[in-house]
Amino acid sequence: MSGLVLAIDQGTTSSRAIVFDANRRIVGFSQQEFSQHFPSSGWVEHDPEEIWQSVVATCRAALGQAKCQARDIAAIGITNQRETVVIWDRITGKPIHNAIVWQDRRTTALCQRLKKQGLEPVFSRKTGLLLDPYFSGTKLAWLLDRVHGARRRAERGELLAGTIDSFLIWRLTGGKVHATEATNASRTLVYNIRNNAWDPELLDILRIPVSLLPEVKDCADDFGVTAKDLFGAEIPIMGVAGDQQAATIGQACFEPGMMKSTYGTGCFALLNTGADLVRSKNRLLSTIAYRLDGNTTYALEGSIFVAGAAVQWLRDGIKVIGKSEHSGELAAHADETQNLYMVPAFVGLGAPHWDAEARGAIFGLTRNSGPAEFARAALESVAFQTRDLLDAMKKDWKSNSGRTVLRVDGGMVASDWTMQRLADILDAPVDRPTILETTALGAAWLAGSRAGAWPQAEAFANSWSLDRRFEPVMEEGIRAAKLKGWRDAVRRTLTN
Repeated sequence: MSGLVLAIDQGTTSSRAIVFDANRRIVGFSQQEFSQHFPSSGWVEHDPEEIWQSVVATCRAALGQAKCQARDIAAIGITNQRETVVIWDRITGKPIHNAIVWQDRRTTALCQRLKKQGLEPVFSRKTGLLLDPYFSGTKLAWLLDRVHGARRRAERGELLAGTIDSFLIWRLTGGKVHATEATNASRTLVYNIRNNAWDPELLDILRIPVSLLPEVKDCADDFGVTAKDLFGAEIPIMGVAGDQQAATIGQACFEPGMMKSTYGTGCFALLNTGADLVRSKNRLLSTIAYRLDGNTTYALEGSIFVAGAAVQWLRDGIKVIGKSEHSGELAAHADETQNLYMVPAFVGLGAPHWDAEARGAIFGLTRNSGPAEFARAALESVAFQTRDLLDAMKKDWKSNSGRTVLRVDGGMVASDWTMQRLADILDAPVDRPTILETTALGAAWLAGSRAGAWPQAEAFANSWSLDRRFEPVMEEGIRAAKLKGWRDAVRRTLTN
């Protein structure tokens, strides 16, 4: 069997397709950005049709670059931006509204109302999540309530809903398969992660008909085959995972205690807790890391809403830097006597604060503050937020004793300065792998291993390769002073 695997990485700002060979080398790559829609303050939407077109186009381009045909591909793996939801017509496949993106805050009032009714403990106990607009369930409720005729059509069984993976699977298979898998389901706010099933009580609270929702499969499973007319031949879809869980798999974090953090638009850190479903006392999320062969592995997760997006804001919003990739080099030349703190709460603060109403702020400005200082503050904000997550994880999971080593991936990790500052703020080693496309690699491994074309977990983990380890070198006094300044800045920003 061919060892070629096609990974679809459908992200927040772009869709990418990557063809990996049997040795996990990239032999075909294509990426295409798509439009971001901001119809109101705090609202973020995507056009599902544009996403679909970008996925098809990048898959075809990646296959072309790899000089292979669809029949040469052993399987497709899909990874996707989590929590973003779509509702579409069961017959025509046409979406009834733009996709509501994970960053969207339009359901803040609904979440607050549910909290006042004392319902957050019910949701947390069953889903491991908090009542926050971040998650999919309240987005679905909003669509059913606000799109004309949607609730009536849903109750008649005329509509289907799902996260982006479900929408892509449905489209790729020509409308034959309506499915998702455990990691994406676990982010919807209506999936019981202990029972591994849609929860009737939570669905009833949010008034979501279960008939809308997809079948939930293992991460490595049979998700149907692509329609022949898309790529010239049918290709089996055999692996699916939400982007952060796919990155955890791509980083080979298969053992309890292993931790990864992905630095893209946002930052998401996952700590593998094995079969132990840890209930956080520090406002972290309990979630499914992956489900293989019917066996569920859990994780603690910390979600940072703004990481690379802070650098993008410097570039596109206030135009103080030219290119995002130059931010580390610019930060290295910042005036060390200035202590700027950026709290990038552009869409609220995620873990461990969960303040949907907080907004961004910069503290410590002087007349001498310039692009270099802004760049350093943006990059350090990512390190400080990661430190907050790591501290919370250590408090929550006592089994996580000893020295934590963080495996990192995402666009930001290419910057040596950023990774060194991350290690310094964490006071822990940071490992950057040789293959930085770990999210796509995780999806590819799920599909490739299921197809029998790639090795199983142990052999795959043994093939993980280190590019560079960053060890902390910052003096403890300097680190303590920086952390004190950061915590004061956050305190001044919080509204709850």
